[in-house]
Amino acid sequence: MEKQIVSKLHEIEEKENVRILFAVESGSRAWGFASPDSDYDVRFLYVRKKEDYLRLDERRDVIEVPLDDVFDINGWDVKKALRLLYKSNPTVFEWCASPIIYRTSPEFEKLKMLLPFYFSKKKLLYHYWHMAKTNHREYLKTDQVNIKKYFYVLRPLLAAKWILDKDCPPPMLFSELVEAELEDELKPQVEQLLKMKQELPEMGFAPKNQALTEYIEYMMEKMKNKADEIITQDNCGWEYLNHYFMSLLDLQ
Repeated sequence: MEKQIVSKLHEIEEKENVRILFAVESGSRAWGFASPDSDYDVRFLYVRKKEDYLRLDERRDVIEVPLDDVFDINGWDVKKALRLLYKSNPTVFEWCASPIIYRTSPEFEKLKMLLPFYFSKKKLLYHYWHMAKTNHREYLKTDQVNIKKYFYVLRPLLAAKWILDKDCPPPMLFSELVEAELEDELKPQVEQLLKMKQELPEMGFAPKNQALTEYIEYMMEKMKNKADEIITQDNCGWEYLNHYFMSLLDLQ
């Protein structure tokens, strides 16, 4: 499957006249809890030719490949990504932390070196809390629960706890978050759900787990209160990002 993905990335470069700086897996496969029928969520950053950034009719800053049953592939212009990184956008941090990499470059490694300068503890905490809250409200209120939705709530809550405990962006792998942040008495229950998730189709259901439900509700309230208490700090400004972007154009 990796060969097919790499081939599709090459096709995108040829068709769009861009250079892909990196491409990674971003969905359940990168999180470590894919189902047998999970698709491949491939995300990438690209840079255009220097003259494209000087046009009056600006090019779109995203490239989207039509969806099918196997692949979900899209990417951002690096200019868009850098503007979002300035705001401590969680998506940029997650893509850069993916354990599954389909394409890399020296420029990608340099980009990762900039991440600590734009990490906002408060913004990322709110992001993961809101993600957990939304999925909890929509999917965990019934007696039978879609198994993957447990992980769509637990993963952001454990990511938020990681940020509080370690003051840095969380890893992508769910297993790392569980090992570092989940209470020991809940780990066997999560491991059982994870085993079911990996063996059943995407729409597999299981009875609501009361212990996990109580833990989730407690953690959501705690993370929200902790995020409210954090004082927002300024990042280091545009200089590093501008310098990085200009250096990319000099290579085109």
